[in-house]
Amino acid sequence: MIEGMVERVVAACDGASKGNPGPAAWGWVVGDTAGAPERWEAGPLGTATNNVAELTALEQLLGSTDPAVALEVRMDSQYAMKAVTEWLPGWKRKGWKTSAGKPVANQELVMRIDALLAGRTVEFRYVPAHQVGGDPLNDFADRAASMVARTQEVAGSAYGSAAPPPSATGEGSSAAARAKRTQGGGAAPGRRGGGSRTLKAKFPGRCRCGRSYAAGEDIARNDDGWGHPACRTAAV
Repeated sequence: MIEGMVERVVAACDGASKGNPGPAAWGWVVGDTAGAPERWEAGPLGTATNNVAELTALEQLLGSTDPAVALEVRMDSQYAMKAVTEWLPGWKRKGWKTSAGKPVANQELVMRIDALLAGRTVEFRYVPAHQVGGDPLNDFADRAASMVARTQEVAGSAYGSAAPPPSATGEGSSAAARAKRTQGGGAAPGRRGGGSRTLKAKFPGRCRCGRSYAAGEDIARNDDGWGHPACRTAAV
């Protein structure tokens, strides 16, 4: 946990769930002074949702960094970020109830994160997932979580583990990212065509072919998430 004499630590965390719920894992990475991955860890969660994986990743990162050192956390989960930066005060005032009067989901996790945030300087920075030339630390954390979601075995620099493999063609996004795009929603209703549903992408992303698509561009669902309609046709 010792961060040495640095004044600020830059890190990223992410979660993955292969099925949402399904085999899940969390991952975090701390960057060096040049912004490159320096140390990292990822752990299995068995069967869990994407939101649980995202929150657990943040909890694990906070517990693995020095609370006396300022921390910048890069995340691609708006749910996890807003849960602890925007919604948390209201939940506490309402006795851990939502504005609709329902119990807060994942309350115990959020409460543990709240305790870990107390008395320390933490800045949250949202970074879009799976962008060409995107944030390297976020990409690393995503790949680490995705790898361990599949293996269900703990991994990390402290264990002598090799760095997680790059995203392979045909797996341009983890299940966590796919859930974000389909449930949060990465796409907006569009038209039907070619025998499969075609949507307008709300956010930029990356197709299974490795090429990116822009917000507003037509996309279609394939076995690995969303991508160019032509790529789905080619696969079929």
